Amino acid sequence: MHIGLIGGIGPAATDFYYRGLIDRHVTSGIPLDVTICHADVREMSRNLTGKNPERQAEIFAKLVQRMKDAGAAAAAITSMGGHFCVNQLMAISPLPILNAIPEVDAALARRKLKTVGIIGTRTVMETKLYGGIPSVEVVPTEGEDLDRVHSNYVEMATVGHVNEAQRQVFFEAGRRLTARGAEVVMLGGTDLFLAFAGHDPGFAVIDCADIHVDAIYTKSAA
Repeated sequence: MHIGLIGGIGPAATDFYYRGLIDRHVTSGIPLDVTICHADVREMSRNLTGKNPERQAEIFAKLVQRMKDAGAAAAAITSMGGHFCVNQLMAISPLPILNAIPEVDAALARRKLKTVGIIGTRTVMETKLYGGIPSVEVVPTEGEDLDRVHSNYVEMATVGHVNEAQRQVFFEAGRRLTARGAEVVMLGGTDLFLAFAGHDPGFAVIDCADIHVDAIYTKSAA
């Protein structure tokens, strides 16, 4: 199946999805058919901060139309933060949207987890992944940790690179979540792979974006 990806939010997240799909398709021997359309991460950040999901959904819908015109049969947002408008997008999208949130909830349920910590953007954490993971009790990042994680995440995602100080902010926040009872820490921001890939933070981690890539692959390979 020809898949459309809304990319650019941010650039490293787009690369994560694209490479993940390439790797899975190469392993299975199934050709990958994909169209990527670029969205402006700064514009999305303004709509996210301004609590304007309807406006962002309209922007995404125009990109999805371009994907449809190119032959795509379904589309996905390559950003967990970008899912703040997913319900509004699904209502107006010219193509079916492969929504990450129910896929994450199903994956957590399959693992029989009960208490999950979450780190990501402020909106992701305050809404506990937009209220879409009822199968577990969520332990959100709070207080000063929330401020530090949010600001460092936004800086990292905008440029597509992580520095060591930012990595330690995320690791320290995750350790405090486990101290509060989280069995595992969920990476609720797509770009967090930049900080965690190839590193041992000292606690168990689940990557929402990787779960989403698996779900997109399953659909595209059908």
